[in-house]
Amino acid sequence: MGFSGTGLPGGRIGAAALAAVVMAMVMAVVAAGCGGGSPADPDRGRDAKSLTLTITRNAIAGGKNAEEAEWITRTVIPGFVAAQKAKGVTAKVTFRGQGVADEAYKTRLALDLKSRSGADIVDIDGIWVGEFAQAGYIRPLGDVVGPPADAWDGWTAIPASVQRQASFEGRRYGVPPSTDGRVLYFNRRLFARAGLPAAWQPRSWQDVLAAARALKRLPGVTPVQLDAGTAMGEATSMQGVLPLLAGAGAEIYSGGKWTGGGQALQQVLGLYAQIYGPEGLGDPKLQQEAKGRDKSFEEFAAGRIGILAEGDYLWRDVLNPKSGVARMRTRDQDVGYALIPAVAPGRGVRGQSFVSMSGGAVTVLNPNTKYPQQAFALLAYMNSAEMTRARTAGTPEITSRTDVNKQILAGDPFLTFVSEKALPVTSYRPGLAVYPRVSTALQEATAAVVSGTSPQDAAARYSEKLEGIVGGAANVAAR
Repeated sequence: MGFSGTGLPGGRIGAAALAAVVMAMVMAVVAAGCGGGSPADPDRGRDAKSLTLTITRNAIAGGKNAEEAEWITRTVIPGFVAAQKAKGVTAKVTFRGQGVADEAYKTRLALDLKSRSGADIVDIDGIWVGEFAQAGYIRPLGDVVGPPADAWDGWTAIPASVQRQASFEGRRYGVPPSTDGRVLYFNRRLFARAGLPAAWQPRSWQDVLAAARALKRLPGVTPVQLDAGTAMGEATSMQGVLPLLAGAGAEIYSGGKWTGGGQALQQVLGLYAQIYGPEGLGDPKLQQEAKGRDKSFEEFAAGRIGILAEGDYLWRDVLNPKSGVARMRTRDQDVGYALIPAVAPGRGVRGQSFVSMSGGAVTVLNPNTKYPQQAFALLAYMNSAEMTRARTAGTPEITSRTDVNKQILAGDPFLTFVSEKALPVTSYRPGLAVYPRVSTALQEATAAVVSGTSPQDAAARYSEKLEGIVGGAANVAAR
């Protein structure tokens, strides 16, 4: 997809900057596609025998996300047009591909949607859903399409946890085509030397610390590495703070309020203090280096880190014996993986004993489409089991559909593990414009703890910053 969900910022821009660009440029936008029809009636254009639909996403033939562009033009469009022809409908579907930086793509979409123009079907980063919804750029599928939106049989194949990626305030705004997940990786060879089990699955944070202390006895080995600090950027939040916060029973944004520096965050920062404190279970220098995350990949691949919290990106693209950036010839034999445990069984968010974090793209409908029923039919077709299998042919990935995953991931035990074990317990970042600043404040809190600040003081400073970011204490929950 156009958005990897690997823990990077995803090209977000601030709400003020976005609004300024929109105000300056919106009058100049003249785009084909939806044509600015009234979005009030979900049945408008239902009986049309000839129609035109447009798809856009940040993909272009021969350039960025080229495989996505080819899948749409060579497979999706011809298949949908043929299906419509069989129903006596002449459909013309155009792909308006882009291959630009995520910030530029996001700005273009905002201009189009605000001016009630642009493509009928649009791909956005899942982390933009709430922001676009609050701005009125997108609307719940049920409002745009009516009852057919909830009646789609594809929903039964997409776990409720994954559907949250495309939801805001409890309502679906689109379909998430694919996703990812965070787990704990461990080196089986090091575990064997430390007397730890090859089939390791910690049940609590104390279990993780106990394994790290056993690994500490091995010379030249960093027992556990957990992303921290601002040098790691969004990786600190996605691989570190946010899954741990879920494990402490809280999400960074819930019920209209942001989580402050209360008990949950203090527990998270307390774990950082134990890892990077006097016991020396982690390497604090890695967290301060500009390329510290890349170095942690290299050290894990070389057998010098025992436990590493990361996304499935590490397995697919980093340690991959054939094409990884830090190839590990013995990956399939020596790398184990486990779910991230809650602080204690049943103490995680939603009463969970295990947690994860995910990201990815979401395909939405332009609420101003002239043909909401046909546009939804195309959206559903794009995310059908048949089209999902076609999209992933030759490049297996974790799709949103459990039925497809069981087929295409059958030969990959790790991706099957993430699909079947991590996704049902996963959480997502809030898709709100202010989130990147909140994330930076979280990163700063971990950096302070790694540098020796107490978890309580770091949490208190974070709360002060958070109130300034989100508009005051009334928008912050103690938790």
